[in-house]
Amino acid sequence: MPKRGRPKGPEKEPVLLRLGSPLLAIIDRLASAELRSRQGQIEKLLHEALTRRKAWPPKVSPEDSAAEDEAPKFIKSGSDRK
Repeated sequence: MPKRGRPKGPEKEPVLLRLGSPLLAIIDRLASAELRSRQGQIEKLLHEALTRRKAWPPKVSPEDSAAEDEAPKFIKSGSDRK
């Protein structure tokens, strides 16, 4: 039987965000017009803003990707170290 629900996407970290009522009202109105949740609308607006600033998608330098490839696959826990 196929699984239900949304396909699994990238891991997301929860973030607490305090916004004023007027701003939330506008976000809710936009979200409703685009058939999105409030959370989805906030993500979309942040993504659009970062794209306009040319900060998205994040650039990975060759040094960063090489360092990730060389990272050890197993790191001993603090109790195993001497």
